[in-house]
Amino acid sequence: MNDVLTYKSYYASIQFSADDEVFHGKVIGLNDLVTFEGTSVTALKKAFREAVEDYLETCKQLGKDPEKSYKGSFNVRIPSELHRKAARYASLQNMTLNDFVRSVIDSFLSRKLKSETIL
Repeated sequence: MNDVLTYKSYYASIQFSADDEVFHGKVIGLNDLVTFEGTSVTALKKAFREAVEDYLETCKQLGKDPEKSYKGSFNVRIPSELHRKAARYASLQNMTLNDFVRSVIDSFLSRKLKSETIL
């Protein structure tokens, strides 16, 4: 089951509430919270498109960039032994640990993007 919707290069994660019998969605990758819901798949997709259009129009009216800004750094917590192995490998390849992690993430996502249509 694919629990991601896409529209105009925006992505939304989807959940289903059995108690409420409704689908809930959240647009991901934004600084703002944009949610939507629907009682059927058709209604959910329509609500998602409307939420994105409304968000874009609101951003336009406010003169603000609708995309989330990423500063390019984040902390990753991994087991010390994995950290040691990664640092050792990077050093043996004459690269920094940051460069090694960057290349691994890029390689992984490149393979995923070829095999799946995500992101």
